[in-house]
Amino acid sequence: MSAKPVSFDSHPPHGHPENQGPSTQNVDRASTASHPPSTKPDPTTTDSHPKLNPHGAKGSQPSSSSSGPAELSDLKVRLRNALRQYPDFPSKGILFEDIMPIFSSPQLHSDLIKALELEVRAKFDKVPDVIVGLESRGFLFGPSLALRLNAGFVPVRKQGKLPGKLETEGYEKEYGTDFFQIQSDAIKKGQTVLVVDDIMATGMLCRS
Repeated sequence: MSAKPVSFDSHPPHGHPENQGPSTQNVDRASTASHPPSTKPDPTTTDSHPKLNPHGAKGSQPSSSSSGPAELSDLKVRLRNALRQYPDFPSKGILFEDIMPIFSSPQLHSDLIKALELEVRAKFDKVPDVIVGLESRGFLFGPSLALRLNAGFVPVRKQGKLPGKLETEGYEKEYGTDFFQIQSDAIKKGQTVLVVDDIMATGMLCRS
């Protein structure tokens, strides 16, 4: 039986028990279905994403002339509307935000990578040298984001999945304790690193 969207008032979102953000119910969310003014193209019908140039200059700005806060805001509305909510999953009291519908649509997938790119360029003075993707959701968009930013991609995996000399770190999570590992030579000294994980639970973290 499919779950219905519910309010944040009764169920905290996955990964954020203290989250006081706005409800993601369909009735509360901004709509992209209404007709926009003629001066502002409808983000649901306009292809505002430039073709990827993996050989572009390091740190180059997006080629789209519409890139900026307004475009990012439109993209966020589209992506938020695509999420599905499952109350009491994986345990009672948690509202699970399912991002998988985004990846089933080529346009939404493109919107996601574009939105992440704009967010990174807006928030950080320097484009990162390396994108680190945490297992497993970081693998979904980490490599694509790395290409958009002309950065390298390095995976961080669960214990026992990587060969060679490794660095190991334990961490606590909602459901217990686990360990992450990364190959010791994957990141060079002085490189700027952007760590991406579940976009609903942990967002982005920049470390150098």
